[in-house]
Amino acid sequence: MTENSSKCLHTHSAPIPGLTLDKQRTCPMSVALLVFPDFMLVALGWALRHKLGFAREFFAGTERLVYFVLFPALLFQSILRTPITAGNAAMLLQATAAVVAAGVALAWLAGLALRPSSLGLASSAQCGYRFNTYIGLALSASLAGAQGQTVMALIVGFAVPMANVAAVYGLARHSGGNLLRELARNPLVVSTLLGLACNLAGLHLPGPVDTVLARLGAAAIALGIICVGASLAWEGGKGYGALIAWMLAVKLVALPAVALLVARLLDLPPLEARMLLLFAALPTASAAYVLAMRMGGDGRMVAVLVSLGTLLSAATIPLWLLFAGQA
Repeated sequence: MTENSSKCLHTHSAPIPGLTLDKQRTCPMSVALLVFPDFMLVALGWALRHKLGFAREFFAGTERLVYFVLFPALLFQSILRTPITAGNAAMLLQATAAVVAAGVALAWLAGLALRPSSLGLASSAQCGYRFNTYIGLALSASLAGAQGQTVMALIVGFAVPMANVAAVYGLARHSGGNLLRELARNPLVVSTLLGLACNLAGLHLPGPVDTVLARLGAAAIALGIICVGASLAWEGGKGYGALIAWMLAVKLVALPAVALLVARLLDLPPLEARMLLLFAALPTASAAYVLAMRMGGDGRMVAVLVSLGTLLSAATIPLWLLFAGQA
């Protein structure tokens, strides 16, 4: 390791509250090392499942625990604790809505450009705009401490209902499912809306309840990321090469570029702009596979998309953060 890189890592080994990311992360090595631990958890999940013999049923139960209990607790508490004013809420809502809408539009453009089967398009389109919240909240804390995680929680709080509505609508239209019923029983949508409502109403949790939610939330991210690794699969993409490449390009290349443009047009503060970029650059949520399977989509193809996106994002996220920090 060179003297300059060593100095860079020593100087920027921890987030400095109040500083923007372009001032904190000035070398490629420090950016890469910040995202490395969370992708090591992805690798751990893959190794536990595929090399150390942990049964699929073990991870299926853990996924349900994270999805229905731990992660809703984290999301609800994070949003409830986030100071929301009309100004910053409106600005972040606009920015988030613009990024999600761009992702939806670009994903469904594959129908015109590639003419895939309706099943393939309905299943894969969600992978162009859905995002892995576990990785997002973990990386935001690594990159910008509690301030960054707070901003990410607010972005996610706005984006979860929008992305879920688009994903459920696309599959429900194909499978004949009921959109409102699917949304009403989605724990992420319910916890997000409940957190926003309680926040805007000025409600606060009693101390013991707040402590319980904090302990549940603390377990959510690590377990969620490990389950992401366990769910990685590489079979099932046969015949969908062009469609998979399209969705990966939308999620990992086009959407981060859109986020940079939106942040500039709305003149977002530096921290919010970096968190919006990180949000846009996140790989697709592993829940996309669950939704596709539950609603009659092509789950195997979606699993390949999620797996490739997660693997590639280990390289593209640091590159986007580095580009933004030096732009």
